[in-house]
Amino acid sequence: MLDLLNDFLWGKLLIVGLIGLGIVFTLFSGFVQFRYLGSMFGILGEAFQRKPGQLSSFQALMLSVAGRVGAGNIAGVAVAVTLGGPGAVFWMWVVALLGMATSYFECALAQLYKRSDGNGLYRGGPAFYILHGLKQRWLGVLFSILLLVTFGLGFSALQSYTIASSLSDSLGLPTLVTGLAFTAVITLIIFGGVVRIAKVADILVPVMALSYIAIALGVIVLHIDRVPEALTLIVRSAFGLEPAFAGGLGAALMMGVKRGLFSNEAGLGSAPNVAAVAEVSHPAAQGVVQSFSVFIDTLIICTSTALIILLSGVYEPGADIPGVVLTQTALAATVGEWGRIFISIALLLFAFTTIIYNYYLGENALSFFTKSRVALMIYRVLVVALVIWGSQQDLTTVFGFADLTMGLLAVVNLISLAFLFKVGLRIMRDYDRQIRAGNKVPTFDPKGFADLDLDPAVWKASASAKDMTKP
Repeated sequence: MLDLLNDFLWGKLLIVGLIGLGIVFTLFSGFVQFRYLGSMFGILGEAFQRKPGQLSSFQALMLSVAGRVGAGNIAGVAVAVTLGGPGAVFWMWVVALLGMATSYFECALAQLYKRSDGNGLYRGGPAFYILHGLKQRWLGVLFSILLLVTFGLGFSALQSYTIASSLSDSLGLPTLVTGLAFTAVITLIIFGGVVRIAKVADILVPVMALSYIAIALGVIVLHIDRVPEALTLIVRSAFGLEPAFAGGLGAALMMGVKRGLFSNEAGLGSAPNVAAVAEVSHPAAQGVVQSFSVFIDTLIICTSTALIILLSGVYEPGADIPGVVLTQTALAATVGEWGRIFISIALLLFAFTTIIYNYYLGENALSFFTKSRVALMIYRVLVVALVIWGSQQDLTTVFGFADLTMGLLAVVNLISLAFLFKVGLRIMRDYDRQIRAGNKVPTFDPKGFADLDLDPAVWKASASAKDMTKP
């Protein structure tokens, strides 16, 4: 049943939805994901102007990168290459480049429709722009339930499985021991709230991402003469021109889209929940920053994993090496057995930050339809239980369940984005107009959007405070 539902979702519906809407968003926005790529670092300059108790733009970026960078970048890429051939990596690139525009709009909309929680923080995300933008509470509740099940439960189990199998392969640790130890640490963190989670991600994410990229660059330098061959293999396999690899064009396309979305989450509706929490001067500014996290995740980190695998010489079509073990074996073949341990450590950090990110998304989703402390405690217990459960499962079960709930979540979010696209364009054009007028720090004036259901406690105060910073 899981296979049938996933084949329909990923083989037909989401290939059209993700790529089709990505193309529409890219063309009608004038390639927004590329226009502001160069100025993204300037926007991040605001990140260090932090307010006590508030998340900066940079912290929100690091928290979303923490969520995006995880099992998908190490185990997910290996699964994509194993089942879809090297060509799956090409379609991951395509999904990412188009998804950068999708991520821009979903995160800008999340900022626009965010709400104050009364305690100095913000809440927002697709459920909020569905409720206040589309006026469809039932659809917002459905999205929240799917988000809670996908991230809070399903993805937490998947991350736990990945790290348990990795440590079992590299260090021989029993998966139950890893699961119990991992659960103990996660339990301590999730009771600290979003600000503590962001502080942890703020430190760990840059360190772990840069370390992983550095080791990948080392592998590339060692095999620099074979890099053109590997890239050519990826492109040829993407169009079925290398029949020896997996199932040709169909398998490469499906696995590329599926694992691409799992890795970078563009259009999935997860990153907007974090983007909405940040304190920024204009909704579009956070859209620009968040689209860059898709670039970091897929174009840099996933490509690094793919090259580690393809340059190592250990990958063979049809080889039955499960998930993360393929990446570990590939790195060990290049740099020695310490590479296997390095992957385990990197994955441990990736999975750690991803699980606490997933927990936050689930808590945010839960708060949309209930404020009950009892419900929150039940959710926390379920997260703990799923982390232990995931460490004991097999690859097919955890990925199959995660793919199904992730696919349904993406369908709801993409439909919502299509109906709110005109509002997203209004935000973008307001930001563009101020940039063209020479305003280096565009500010959002809610008076120009009086027809929309915005929270005056959020944008009136923000606008008046930020007006003083105009050049």
